[in-house]
Amino acid sequence: MKLLHKTLLSGLLVVAIFAIYAAAQAKPKTGLSLSEKVQNLVEMNMKKPLLRFNGPKFREYVKSAPRNYSMIVMLTALAPSRQCQICRHAHDEFAIVANSYRFSSTYSNKLFFAMVDFDDGSEVFQLLRLNTAPVFMHFPAKGKPKGADTMDIHRVGFAADSIAKFVAERTDITIRIFRPPNYSGTVAMITLVALVGSFLYIRRNNLEFLYNKNLWGAIAVFFCFAMISGQMWNHIRGPPLVHKSQNGGVAYIHGSSQGQLVVETYIVMFLNAMIVLGMILLIESGTPKSHNKNRIMAMTGLVLLTVFFSFLLSVFRSKAQGYPYSFLFK
Repeated sequence: MKLLHKTLLSGLLVVAIFAIYAAAQAKPKTGLSLSEKVQNLVEMNMKKPLLRFNGPKFREYVKSAPRNYSMIVMLTALAPSRQCQICRHAHDEFAIVANSYRFSSTYSNKLFFAMVDFDDGSEVFQLLRLNTAPVFMHFPAKGKPKGADTMDIHRVGFAADSIAKFVAERTDITIRIFRPPNYSGTVAMITLVALVGSFLYIRRNNLEFLYNKNLWGAIAVFFCFAMISGQMWNHIRGPPLVHKSQNGGVAYIHGSSQGQLVVETYIVMFLNAMIVLGMILLIESGTPKSHNKNRIMAMTGLVLLTVFFSFLLSVFRSKAQGYPYSFLFK
């Protein structure tokens, strides 16, 4: 009897062990190992410096452990139906940073760049409690993102240099930005020189206009407008055309005195031009002309000077926080 009991117990034990082993083998794989994640990311990175994730890939490679690498993720909405006017430009700047890092000497498997489009992973926006785009976030190798791991684009913008600085602050990896060559300026200059040369050749027998003081004065004033409005700063720093405001709209004026936008440059140029035109009309109204004509010129010049100087002062107040003075507009 004892022998029978021992045999039954031995049989049950073997069956239990076999059942546990079979269950372990049949258990679905919950996620990739660290080495598999890194290998997959490196392989994807060889094809595209900027990875594109959907919801499942974001959870697998960014949110779930184990992970010994950092991720810089751009959350955006590129579809025209989303009406995110600055998302495309922000994406281009982010891609420049990703490409610069991918082909630099500092490249390693400790940092990757990825993006999540709203139409590919709306659940990611819900997970992160985001209702705006674009957003740049750093996901560290260990721990959860903190407040400083979200880039403040309202303060610093989203130019490639600003993104690279943000990456260096969060990961201690310095990225030197390499922008793709832009030959549009060279082509425009060659075209301009060709047009001017052709014009001078056609008018070679009548070049008195070259001694016209008004012509040279207009050229000099236009050059001054271009320089004082910040065209050279744009050429050196390459700022974005516009950027996103804090309420989710489009900002045409940079909120800091340490930066500017391309559209802002042309706004300031136009305001300066109207102020100068008003001054010219005021000066010309004092020259001998008919009384009515002088009065119209004086009134027009005064209105232009007053209104557009007030606009220019308002722009300055919006950039120089705490500046107390205003005129017609706040």
